[in-house]
Amino acid sequence: MEKAGAPHFPFPYQPYPIQEQFMQALYGALEHGKVGIFESPTGTGKSLSLICGALSWLRDHEEKRRQEADRLLQGDGGTSLSISSSLSTTTSSTPPSSFAEPDWITDFVQKKAERDFVSKLKDEELRRKKRVEHLEMIRNNSQLKYALKRKSCEDDEAVKLLQLSKDPQEEELNNPEEELIVAEYESDDESKTKNKFCGGDDDDEDDLVEEHVTKIYYCSRTHSQLAQFVHEVQKSPFSQDISLVPLGSRQNMCVNEEVRRLGSVQRINDRCMEMQKNKHDQRPKEVEGGKRKRSVSKAVCPYVGAQGLQTLRDAVLGAVRDIEQLLSLARETRSCPYYATRLAIPPAQLVVLPYQTVLHEGTRRASGVQLKGQVLIIDEAHNLSDVLSCIHSSELTGAQLCRAHSQLAQYSERYRSRLKAKNLMYIKQILFVVEGLVRVLGGMVGQNPHSQTTQPATELLTINNFLFKAQIDNINLFKVQRYFEKSMISRKLCGFIEKFAGTGVTSHTQTSHTQTQSANKENRRTEGLNRYLQTLQSSQQPDTESPPGQQGAAEDRELAASPMMQVEGFFMALTNTNTDGRVVLHTLGSVAVSSMKFLLLNPAVHFTQVLKDCRAVIIAGGTMQPVSDFKQELLFSAGVGAERIIEFSCGHVIPPENILPIVLCSGPSGQELEFTFQNRDTPRMMEETGRVLSNLCNVVPGGVVCFFPSYDYSRRILEHWEASGVLARLSSKKKIFQEPKKANQVEKVLNEFSRTIQRCAVDGGTLSGALLFSVVGGKMSEGINFSDDLGSLTLVGGVQARL
Repeated sequence: MEKAGAPHFPFPYQPYPIQEQFMQALYGALEHGKVGIFESPTGTGKSLSLICGALSWLRDHEEKRRQEADRLLQGDGGTSLSISSSLSTTTSSTPPSSFAEPDWITDFVQKKAERDFVSKLKDEELRRKKRVEHLEMIRNNSQLKYALKRKSCEDDEAVKLLQLSKDPQEEELNNPEEELIVAEYESDDESKTKNKFCGGDDDDEDDLVEEHVTKIYYCSRTHSQLAQFVHEVQKSPFSQDISLVPLGSRQNMCVNEEVRRLGSVQRINDRCMEMQKNKHDQRPKEVEGGKRKRSVSKAVCPYVGAQGLQTLRDAVLGAVRDIEQLLSLARETRSCPYYATRLAIPPAQLVVLPYQTVLHEGTRRASGVQLKGQVLIIDEAHNLSDVLSCIHSSELTGAQLCRAHSQLAQYSERYRSRLKAKNLMYIKQILFVVEGLVRVLGGMVGQNPHSQTTQPATELLTINNFLFKAQIDNINLFKVQRYFEKSMISRKLCGFIEKFAGTGVTSHTQTSHTQTQSANKENRRTEGLNRYLQTLQSSQQPDTESPPGQQGAAEDRELAASPMMQVEGFFMALTNTNTDGRVVLHTLGSVAVSSMKFLLLNPAVHFTQVLKDCRAVIIAGGTMQPVSDFKQELLFSAGVGAERIIEFSCGHVIPPENILPIVLCSGPSGQELEFTFQNRDTPRMMEETGRVLSNLCNVVPGGVVCFFPSYDYSRRILEHWEASGVLARLSSKKKIFQEPKKANQVEKVLNEFSRTIQRCAVDGGTLSGALLFSVVGGKMSEGINFSDDLGSLTLVGGVQARL
């Protein structure tokens, strides 16, 4: 038996003393339900210490619970009796009463509580044994992979047969608009709302979803950091015993190429949900005479079969995989990893997920993440306040507001006879609020926002003053927000715009819509398309005409889809309390480019529920200074007492003599390197920086990582180097890589960067390695392990050092 207070930490090698101290402090924080602030510099093995310390506690915690349950079930009823007795005493003494209960009633209640307690323990133990047996069967079943491949072949043949038998004209003959109509809505009666929308759904989900076991949620900022953490788990002693589930967005986890080609997050989400709805709606309908009418053929996703999801879920729980490995398995088995991983959350012991999924309440609820009584580890948390502020802040432009008002008005006009009274009432309220927001920017709805001029100005308002100025303080935004959530009007409007774009539905003014209705069908289609293209051109977004499958077309997504999603987010932001945020009005030359932005001033208000629900919260980072400000801003403001907070900080494991930090004050030609804002953009300063980097790349083998202070400065200096020939000189010694704009491309760039360095070390050609340009605070500046030859030299350029 291990001594109490001296837990054993399995480790892949002999840990450093600071790693042992880290794990001891982490174990104690988890055991006593603390909020821990852990500071460990990059390169000290923080990830591995988190893994071994937290999973050791989880192992011991489960073992203690199992031993306690066994002891109570094996006949040592003293503890059980005392527990049930104390419970019955508490419940009976709570309500005031003038007379004592008879002894036989007290004895009956006490024994019943004891029986219920023992029965609950038996049920929990039975479920635990079933989970363990199921996981062992998955891990030891050598026939599973062959069954998956056989199923994949059968599904391929079925999909081909379905495609061959599909009638190409069927969708044109049957073009229903029923899916675009908002369902009947009743929200004024709060109890009816809960019963209709919350109670019933929760009951159904409780029947389908199994109980959550004690687990650890680990979150970090980027997918590359999460992938690196999973790789550390694979190298740890717990890799064969832990059930790990990686979570990600549809954009990162979708394996349906037809949906992935859509590019933008919003379109991928909408298309996925539409396919799921089509799957459930494909049922034969009864018509007159008792005959069945064949349902309309709609596109469904071939990757979401129940059997395939269950099989992939078991495979996820059976072995530790990162997202890339999971996607490969999902393509082989023709199953959806997005939904399979969510099915695997309840029995999982370790769930790896990005910041947004756990810190945003709506996303957390939609993903099936339950924090009650669980452990949350937030890594790279030095920017946690900024992340919370960014997630819950919102910005709208005048062009977006005018588009949203025009589109919703046309939607309401088209389906007026088919919408219920409650829906029409709430749609009118939304239109009224949007009209008030446009009025605050100095414009009017129904007119082209680009032709409406405004006086340049910036104004900072409290939430209440902003509502008064917009004259919308009489609208209950909480009820409007609830209507957005339950009716899904934003998604309905997106489908409406995509379906009827170019057929008379316009982006801004309704006058063009009225005129086109009087024309014949062909002219209406042509005129609507022309006006829509004119709108795209007038918004001065050059990338909007790129093909749908081309990535990076963020402007195309903003204009082609409905901006009602952004409007909904702004409405939600306005429901914060008056002291927790401010609204910035920024008017420029026209209403279209004018904007309003909600700034969250108190990020603790959205972190409070997380701290209350979790058993323990570990906030870790390379540097958490200043800790006092961090505690005041996020913890004390959220109601956490000082007695619940513990701190741990350690130095670096690398001795000072193994590190060579150098500050360059001048370049090879003697030019002083003064990177002030006024001097850093001058040609002589950029050329001198290029000469410094070129000389370093000539003598340093392997990988060189160069960080610039901003994306804008990185773009300018690289353009100058390309024109002056500096990049050509650098590329003769190192293969050049740049930090990608898309987060899902980071892993690909890092893998190619690593392979190039390894290949150059073996081949010994003219190239001595690779050069990576990145940005301070960017996607590659935190949580990336440039180990060994990958980071022979790290250079930070363009920053004015204060010595």
